[in-house]
Amino acid sequence: IRYAAFQVGSVITTTGYVTANFDLWPDLSKALIVTLMFVGACAGSTSGSMKVVRIYLVLKYIQREIGRLVHPRAIKAIKINNVAIQENVLSNVVSFFMLYILIFVIASLILLTQNLDLISAVTAAATSIGNVGPGLGLVGPSNTYTALTNLAKLLLSFLMILGRLEIYTVLSLLFPQTWRT
Repeated sequence: IRYAAFQVGSVITTTGYVTANFDLWPDLSKALIVTLMFVGACAGSTSGSMKVVRIYLVLKYIQREIGRLVHPRAIKAIKINNVAIQENVLSNVVSFFMLYILIFVIASLILLTQNLDLISAVTAAATSIGNVGPGLGLVGPSNTYTALTNLAKLLLSFLMILGRLEIYTVLSLLFPQTWRT
């Protein structure tokens, strides 16, 4: 239990430390580790991943929208600590969530073209965009990224930059309007 607790703490804080080869753990444990790669730490931390508060807001948003199917005229604000979250903030969080998933899926598909198996490709993309550290399979805790192709390493490096600096920050640099002001 001590090793598992340490690995969970290492994954959600994106520390990257490994004290046990969790690639050898049961599938349910590995699934939990991979899920935590997406969650990350709390808002305001320097960790990568989606952050707990964003996932919480997305889940509350989904709950509200399902409620609107039953009661279409209902107006229900999403609140955190009794403070209503503005609709533009919710829109930004939901679009960030969708963009994160889209980038993750595209990166995983590109990695699959680089002779990686599905588990290695998916966890390499997840761990890179989340700045977590080790993944599973060829990029697991007892392996390194040296066996990857140069294209795969470049893609994963770009994902690390996206994850650390936040997606919107990096993507805003790609728009000409950013440079004109």
